[in-house]
Amino acid sequence: MREKLRRITLQHQGLTTLRPFGKGLQATQRAIEHLGYIQIDTISIVERAHHHTLWTRIPGYQPAYLANLVSQRRVFEYWFHAASFLPMTHYRFVLPQMAAIRRGESRYFGDVEEKYLHNILERIRLDGPCKARDFASTTRRNSTWWDWKPAKRALEKLFMQGDLMITDRDGMEKVYDLTERVLPNNINTCEPSVMELAEYLLKAALQANGFTTQKQVTHLRPGNPLRKALATVLHDKMAQGELQECQIDGMPKIYITPEIFEAKRKKPTRNVRILSPFDNAIIHRDRAQQLFGFEYRLECYTPKEKRKFGYFCLPILYQDSLVGRVDCKAHRKMKSLELIHLHLESQEVNLERFIPHFAKEVYRFAHFNDCETIHLSACSPKRLANTFRKVLSRVAQEP
Repeated sequence: MREKLRRITLQHQGLTTLRPFGKGLQATQRAIEHLGYIQIDTISIVERAHHHTLWTRIPGYQPAYLANLVSQRRVFEYWFHAASFLPMTHYRFVLPQMAAIRRGESRYFGDVEEKYLHNILERIRLDGPCKARDFASTTRRNSTWWDWKPAKRALEKLFMQGDLMITDRDGMEKVYDLTERVLPNNINTCEPSVMELAEYLLKAALQANGFTTQKQVTHLRPGNPLRKALATVLHDKMAQGELQECQIDGMPKIYITPEIFEAKRKKPTRNVRILSPFDNAIIHRDRAQQLFGFEYRLECYTPKEKRKFGYFCLPILYQDSLVGRVDCKAHRKMKSLELIHLHLESQEVNLERFIPHFAKEVYRFAHFNDCETIHLSACSPKRLANTFRKVLSRVAQEP
């Protein structure tokens, strides 16, 4: 049963076929619309997570695709369970969170004086889009409201409460503009009811994963009203035969449509993917543990002496299993991708088949990171290191 669920979720995540969403700019938009969001992260030891997640599903993906979709107002930045890119058509479903922040129900920003909010809005209204650095003091003695730190907090609060939108990025530096100048005129701005929000979140989870749990739908979303609304929606859909509830040992109750549950799915044969730590398929760590038996923790925030696998280990998907992880670093000036430590953990993998496919995926990943060579520093188990280096060398000579 768990094997079947893995295949269902990998197919819905776009991780079992070569071009699940097509190619190019339109495929990028289709992927974001299907997955519901793409999480943003600033770490750049390899290509950033939002680009990595899309590259995994879109052959020939270019970071410029995402920038184009933002400039064309087809996607926007906001908070899902973390900072994310979302389809512009989903804008109305972030309005409840914006309203809650405006009412002061979130203390995330601390105290931001009203004068900062007013003055920043007026400056952007008059001068056009601004970055946080545009509010930096120009002299040491300047201690006015233009000081960078309070201005940055004010910008983020104005963004989170919906007065500003991020219209562009200069690297990872945000460019803010008035929402009224960014939001397309045809976007629905009617705030959804709590019941509508519950239905939207449930639909998004089912579409992206094939099945879901109550905890996954409300992940990091506080409030009993939403949970009660979700319980009502689930009850109604099960009563109407649109969903069924399943109980599997070691997992919370899952909800799935009958047609998806009953459909047969073959095991992917040559499916090898190097995933971002923030990939939609594994971002819910409990779910990855329950579904794949794969315990994953991002260790970049862990003191070096306490790390078990490395600073930024990337999970490795093979067929329908997570079989290991690889700690990577792109040395961009040298155009070299270092595999700091490759950890192969599954005892069931046919290494003779796996290693050549994985080596090809490593080279594809290297090119995505603008690297021309690959260096393996360490491998667990150690006995595989020489074999893997030989295969890498052979793959590098292929046309």
